[in-house]
Amino acid sequence: IFPECGADNACNREILEDMQNGPLQAHMADRLFYRHWTFYKDGRRTHLILYDIDRDSYKDITPGDYDYPALWGGFTVSPDGRYVCVESNHDEFEAETTNKDLFLIDLTTGVMKNLTAANQAYDGQPVFSPNGRYIAYQQQKTPGYEADLKRLALYDLQTGQSTTLTERFDNWVQQFRWSPDSRYIYFKAHQKGHFPIYRFDLRTNTWRQIVDVKTPDAFAVAPDGKWLAISRRTIDHPTEIVRAPVRGKSAGKKVTRLTWFNKALEDSVDLRPAEEVWIPSPTGKKIHTFIIKPHNFDPAKKYPLILNVHGGPQYQWYDGFRGDWQVYPGAGYIVAFPNPHGSTGYGQTFTAAISGDWAGKVYRDVMAVADSLARLAYVDDQRMGAMGWSYGGYMMMWLEGHTNRFKAIVSMMGVYDLPAMYGATEELWFPEWDLKGAPWQNPELYRKFSPHNYVKNFKTPCLVITGEKDYRVPYTQSLEFFTGLQKMRVPSRLIVFKNDGHWPNYVRSMPFYYNAHLDWFSKYLGGQPAPYDMKKMLRNRAFKK
Repeated sequence: IFPECGADNACNREILEDMQNGPLQAHMADRLFYRHWTFYKDGRRTHLILYDIDRDSYKDITPGDYDYPALWGGFTVSPDGRYVCVESNHDEFEAETTNKDLFLIDLTTGVMKNLTAANQAYDGQPVFSPNGRYIAYQQQKTPGYEADLKRLALYDLQTGQSTTLTERFDNWVQQFRWSPDSRYIYFKAHQKGHFPIYRFDLRTNTWRQIVDVKTPDAFAVAPDGKWLAISRRTIDHPTEIVRAPVRGKSAGKKVTRLTWFNKALEDSVDLRPAEEVWIPSPTGKKIHTFIIKPHNFDPAKKYPLILNVHGGPQYQWYDGFRGDWQVYPGAGYIVAFPNPHGSTGYGQTFTAAISGDWAGKVYRDVMAVADSLARLAYVDDQRMGAMGWSYGGYMMMWLEGHTNRFKAIVSMMGVYDLPAMYGATEELWFPEWDLKGAPWQNPELYRKFSPHNYVKNFKTPCLVITGEKDYRVPYTQSLEFFTGLQKMRVPSRLIVFKNDGHWPNYVRSMPFYYNAHLDWFSKYLGGQPAPYDMKKMLRNRAFKK
């Protein structure tokens, strides 16, 4: 909404229509955060609107020039309907800070109170307890550090006190769900490529793992508190709903599948599971890596391999169904997904190790994994490629300037020119923490780890993919990279998705995205050809009869 309009729908609509349809098309900003993710704000804010069913009326319960909630933030309503708790950032320079707080709104009086003002780091994702006394929420303690340890915290509305519940739990936690009696809080954790579900007991202040279904995208506690309904997936099984008991001797053991939406796909395609290996790195750590073999795998043959580096960079590859894990094996490739330094799920120290060291330990980890995989009997070490998205795209650009190990590379939405990236991205707290300041504050680190400074070494054929509406890693980063490749006469191709941001649209763009990868890797690694002609797809003519 436009803050001056509040819940007045006609006011909001008239201003928006004039902006979108008038002869002048421009953006204007007087401060940072003028755009975020894939959209320009243009003076608009996200607000909570209360709809009164009896009166058929609307009320803006979060007036003012702030977002309620912030992007991807959460809010929760008390069981009696009197209170709303929502996360919001009220700092003056919100593009530079992760300091989101929990604001409690009394719907009867309109009074708003900041519950977490004492913490200058992140507080968010609130969930009221069924008895209305507590609010469970996610908490970080290091200001400006978005990859700080994500903890489970509790706000007691009776005492006005906040308590951190999982300080000694050394991995990120998220998605909090209460038991009906308000005694337990269920949460999922990042843990070595899985997301097991844990339960915290408020009486004993202890937690224990309840069930590991690998990747639970969502879950809910049954009304009687005896079982969980979980939407889960694994590398070789698309999403289905399962039931997991959480009480008694069978707790977490007898997981029952409830739906069979994807049975036809499972019965007709050789969906491959992953093998998990731990590969020694010269950094002194063993790097957890998922390996997926081609469909209809023959151990007597040698296959091309694609190494995929994840984005974040603070996240993890995990055992969950997704296109990357099956499209390339379906075309005859082995794919490998390592979790190098910076990944979550291996302790916070391992996660934090990437900050200020973007191309140090991670590069050595990735190369150690590549060297190890090249020695496998079924891997053709002369047909190895690499790909990566976001930070993974950055690592592809870094590989381009530092090794000839790979025969083909694909970089998606990658960071190429670090000083330029700082000047155009929207969430400045990220580079200011991960690159230890602004370019003028730490010029040597920006110079050392910026791929654009190594363009003279570019030799490996590279496909470059980006989106014009990517405001996290602006698409000009990929344009610069492509220019460098072309000037060095490196075989290269650029794809720019006009209407997409940091990730291609799943319906409109992903078919072309995957086809482009298959086309590129087939040309340089010798896998199966792409199913569709690239030019016909680009011109929207591939599916015409």
